[in-house]
Amino acid sequence: MKVSVVIPMYNENKIIASTACALSEFMERSFEDYEIIFFDDGSSDGSAYTVEQLGLPNIRILSYGENRGKGCAVRHGMLACEGDIRIFTDADLAYGTDVIFDAVVTYQNEKDADIIIGSRNLNKDGYDGYTLKRKVMSKIYIKLLCLMGGFKLSDSQCGIKAFSAEAAEKVFSDCSIDGFAFDFEVILRAQKHGFKMAEMPVKVVNHRESSVRPLRDSFKMLGDIKRIKKQIKTEKTL
Repeated sequence: MKVSVVIPMYNENKIIASTACALSEFMERSFEDYEIIFFDDGSSDGSAYTVEQLGLPNIRILSYGENRGKGCAVRHGMLACEGDIRIFTDADLAYGTDVIFDAVVTYQNEKDADIIIGSRNLNKDGYDGYTLKRKVMSKIYIKLLCLMGGFKLSDSQCGIKAFSAEAAEKVFSDCSIDGFAFDFEVILRAQKHGFKMAEMPVKVVNHRESSVRPLRDSFKMLGDIKRIKKQIKTEKTL
């Protein structure tokens, strides 16, 4: 079984070398057949060049040349994968590297599952290191998304998700959201296709300031969510 890992990156030059080295060492040690795709979302700080100069095995660096958003980078990266199981996670490896192995094992054990979604809410230490304000805001936000989307996942916005090749191809081929609401669209489209989703507990181990601007990004995300739901509803009637 080939395992693919997608890392979206945008101006990550301060951390991307350490991420690439840690991830490469882990994948080389853990899997016989793997690939790592760093998808550059139009960085202007030389992030792609930094990864390229490391000369690490089984790494591809892809880009569309302009900044379009994390959702767009993840989408293009997942569709470029060749793996039987395809995983995306954040450039800072917020959940560490062991979680990648955990996702593969969970996928193998959950015989009917097509998609594995990490959940900080299933781990009693999942939010360790978060400020109380950030933790409360995250939990409220996830609850609101579940209500709006009509699903019962405990952490739809978690930054690590794993897909079978079939699920990745079908779901991401339909997606169009480039911004932070892409996780929401992925889940709704997975439901539309009838793919089974399972959750696994994860814990944040690497902390850094969120790039989300609460007021501005929340309004944009609400607009994206309304558009996604309307689009999917229209597609169902075709």
